Amino acid sequence: MSLGRAVLAPVLSVLVVLGLAGPANAAQAPEPVCSVTDKRLGELSGLVSDGSRWYAINDGGTKVQIFVLGRDCAVQRIISGSTDPYDVEDLARAADGTFWLADTGDNRKQRETIALLAVTPQGKVTLHRLTYPDGPHDAEALLLDASGTPYLVTKNPLGEAGIYRPAKALASPGPTPLERVGSINIKSTDTPGGPVAGFGSVLVTGGAVSADGKVVALRTYTDAYLFPAPDRDVAAALQREPVRVPLPDEQQGEAIAFDPDGTLLSASEGAGPIRAVRGAAALAADSAEEGAEAGGQSAGSGGEAAGGASGKGGVDTVPGLLLAVVVAGGVMFAWSKLRKRSG
Repeated sequence: MSLGRAVLAPVLSVLVVLGLAGPANAAQAPEPVCSVTDKRLGELSGLVSDGSRWYAINDGGTKVQIFVLGRDCAVQRIISGSTDPYDVEDLARAADGTFWLADTGDNRKQRETIALLAVTPQGKVTLHRLTYPDGPHDAEALLLDASGTPYLVTKNPLGEAGIYRPAKALASPGPTPLERVGSINIKSTDTPGGPVAGFGSVLVTGGAVSADGKVVALRTYTDAYLFPAPDRDVAAALQREPVRVPLPDEQQGEAIAFDPDGTLLSASEGAGPIRAVRGAAALAADSAEEGAEAGGQSAGSGGEAAGGASGKGGVDTVPGLLLAVVVAGGVMFAWSKLRKRSG
């Protein structure tokens, strides 16, 4: 165990003891379905399903490739396009079968434009460049609503992930301006996994919408959040109280999808299985009905999903991280004292 993990481990324990990590909702544990062993998919970052096959993409920017997988995780064929992307992060599939690749990765926040790539099953690529209204962002989650409108959710280690959609009809090659339609705060949890202990639970790494458009999912490295969308409105859904489904022990969990029957699928970069949480979409639908019977839904004001992915019993990302830093500092101080005494 590295020093970073050794320090952060007690931090997480303190958060759990103090009740600062949000509890999970009732859901069965993810079940491994099959393992992706093909080395060509070593950075699996996006996943969609048509019910009989899965479609997956790698994180990266070398070329457009959509891997067609059987239900045994074996690669059956590859849909290729000639466009050279910068950093593809997520994948969605429209009702007409068109694949949408989110070329939206920007770790250094230096891109003047990002892009969505519409890819037909035959490999024809249409490029749509986009611009943010408030400067560069790193985004790894793409949500495609029932009407085909794309939404991007940013990856922000300090909390308040932004929600963006095109301000007008997409142009090719564009650019088309994006508009900010809300934000969401993810609260820290004690679910193990992710590349950075403790902090992976607050970073949005993928998104999906159910086949009927009535459930919207966001994931972090460690958990999935399922938002009811009875009106098929993605922006409105992300203002509601979600159901949290832990996805523990994924090395770098970035892929999430729904089977048409409402089964939630997840996968990680690196070797590992595609896992399934059966009946997951129904959990969000049941939650919406219970909320309506209780007299309303939890929503932010002015289009902001201020309370959306909080999870009861948790703390907002920024205060949670600050507390973790304080606790970590105390642990490191005590550890340094012990070293000096034993030296």
